[in-house]
Amino acid sequence: MKYVKAYEVLPEDIIEVIQNYIDGEYLYIPRKTENEKSWGEKSGAKKMLKERNSQILRKYNKGIKVTQLAKEYFLSEQSIRRIISKERRENLLQSG
Repeated sequence: MKYVKAYEVLPEDIIEVIQNYIDGEYLYIPRKTENEKSWGEKSGAKKMLKERNSQILRKYNKGIKVTQLAKEYFLSEQSIRRIISKERRENLLQSG
């Protein structure tokens, strides 16, 4: 999130009204509900994790052990098992 100067985007009369409530402080204005993005959409983190998780399942299906995947991805064995299970469920839902 970046800051935008009020004088660059708001009419002066609106700025004066806002100053009556909060003078010289920071004010967060949330996005409209229809413009909200889910976690990771803007940064690409969501897509990156989905690709990583798909890769983990592919490697597991090729015979790589959970212990090796945990070391390779710096995750616990429990996390690797959870990812594999989730990816399998998602793949079944998409294909069926």
